[in-house]
Formats: sequence, C-alpha cells, structure tokens
Amino acid sequence: MIDTQPALMELLPKLNAAEWLALDTEADSLHAYPEKLCLLQISIPGADCLIDPLSNIDLTPVWPIFQEHELIMHGSDYDLRLLRKNHGFVPKRIFDTMLASRLLGDREFGLTNLVSKYLNVQLDKGSQKADWARRPLTERMEEYARNDTHYLKPLRDLLAYQLREKHRLKWLEECCQRLIQDCAVPSVPDPETVWRVKGSHVLSRYGLAVLRELWQWRETEAVRANKPPYFVLAHEQLVDIANAVSEERSFALPRHFSSRRADALQHAITIAQTLPPQQHPHPLRSFPRRQTEDERRRFEQLQKRRDKHATELAIDPTLIASRATLLELARDFEGNRKGLMHWQRELLDE
Repeated sequence: MIDTQPALMELLPKLNAAEWLALDTEADSLHAYPEKLCLLQISIPGADCLIDPLSNIDLTPVWPIFQEHELIMHGSDYDLRLLRKNHGFVPKRIFDTMLASRLLGDREFGLTNLVSKYLNVQLDKGSQKADWARRPLTERMEEYARNDTHYLKPLRDLLAYQLREKHRLKWLEECCQRLIQDCAVPSVPDPETVWRVKGSHVLSRYGLAVLRELWQWRETEAVRANKPPYFVLAHEQLVDIANAVSEERSFALPRHFSSRRADALQHAITIAQTLPPQQHPHPLRSFPRRQTEDERRRFEQLQKRRDKHATELAIDPTLIASRATLLELARDFEGNRKGLMHWQRELLDE
C-alpha cells in the first residue's frame, strides 16, 4: 500500500514510463456520507499498486500521468464521476472493458463473468461491499482490490482483437469518448424533485411539504453521522411519517433514535406545519404527449430497423437506441439524430 509521499514519488516514474495503465477505484458509499475516494488500484507491466488517498498524500502529480495514458477500466461510469467530483480529474482516453464486452454481445458483463469467460480465472467476490475506509485493509480486501485491475490488460487485448475482427473497435472508441464527456459534466440535483422519494405520489400537498422538510432533516443527519441517508431513516418511513402528520395521526420513531435526533425531526415537522398552504409543493403530474399517427408509424419503423440490426449483430438493442431515444427520433428525426453516435446513426439511417 502506497501511503506516503516519498513512496508515491518513487512510483511516478514507473507510471509515466508504463506502456499501459489499468485503473479502478474504491469508495465508501455504502458506509459513509458523502462518499469519498478510499483507494486507487493501478496495474502496470509487472506490478499491481494500491494508493491510499486517505493517508493525506498529495495526489496532484498522478493526474497528468493518467491523462497521458489510455486508461483501461471496467464499468468506469462511477469511477469517472467519483474522480471528477473529488479531484477534478477527467481522462483523455479510456478503454472500458464492460462497454467492449457489450458491443461483442455479452449479456453477463460483470468483471467476474468476463475474467471467467475470456481468461478462465475465477475471482473472489467477497469484498464487494466491504468498508474501504477501514485501515489497515485485510489481506482478503487487498487481494480483491488488486484483482480489480490485474486482469484488465489481457482482457482488453482479447476484447480489442474481437472488436477489430467485427469492425466495431471504432464504435467502442466513440462510446468511451461519449462516456468521458457525460461524466465530466457535474450533475446538479433538481431542488423540486430530489426529495420526492419512492411512494411520495400518494401524499397530499400538505404531506409533500412535510416530506420535503423531513428529507432535508435526514440529509443533515446523514452528514452529521457520516452514514448514508437510509441508515438514518428509510424512504418508506419518511413517507409514512409525512402521511401520518398530514392526516393528524400518531407515528412511531425507531427505538435507536436519540432524543436529540427525535427533537430535530419534530422541528422539521413544525417548520412544515407553519408553512402557508400556497407554499406546499404540488404533486408532479405527467401528461404524456400523444403521438401522431405519423410519429407512431416512424417509431415502429425505427424500432424494427434497430431490432433487425441488433439481431444481426447479436447485441442488446438498447445499445443502438433506447425506447426513449426512438420516441424522440420519431418526433423529430433530423433534430435528434445529432445526439446519436456516428455508428448508431449509420444503423438507424435509412
């Protein structure tokens, strides 16, 4: 484990000179709130390295080196968003083995499945939900972490060869660039919808006002306790309490609640109770736009074309276009086809 600045500085020339570099991350999203980067796993020719971001070492010299490499990653969406959010890092090039396998038609594309199928190696899945903020890591956790990148280079080579044979390597390059672009854009929660948890549609406007305050209370408690929000109170319980308050019924709090936490929850309810009715949120009403007959016909044509190509290519049809995308294309093909990748456009164009 690299957890000192001298050890990191000693590694940097090796990373810089490496012909290839595989990367993965581990965070503590199941155990802390907000989540943080807990581990960087790196494989280069002849070495698997673990870097400890929690040791307060300065990772600044690492990011320019990463940008000069094509990073071999697997299911990189979460990792890219985590690295951008926590360290402002956005790579220039990646090779995502999950995307590659899906473009080859694999329907089971977890790393364990792919390493078993292509390399005949069985990986241990036991540490998937481990607390990666704990120190020291157990021997089993270290082995699991190293395996996350150890097999990515040989897997990449096999997948790249098959993609090249099927003339789909350019497809992957375009998919990876699109993924980098999407993950580089910070996601900003909509304050009008972020608190509308599952089940909230049953609530009255008054109940929604209570739920909104309860959700904000839970966020504060989660940060204070450094625990994911569902550890404080589950979505279903938030809705049940909001419903009970709006109907002037009693409700029970979990036994483990401290008096301070219970008082804070009651204060959130009181805030909602003092709001004038005009400040109560409105229920979200979705009014699906009715398709015209021409749009319905174009949608069916596009769907038939997509499914025909997907069958011929033996890939998931949604890789070519999701149903929502097809609906948008049916509404305005020329206006919305620009959002497709080149290879998707070639398959869907007449």
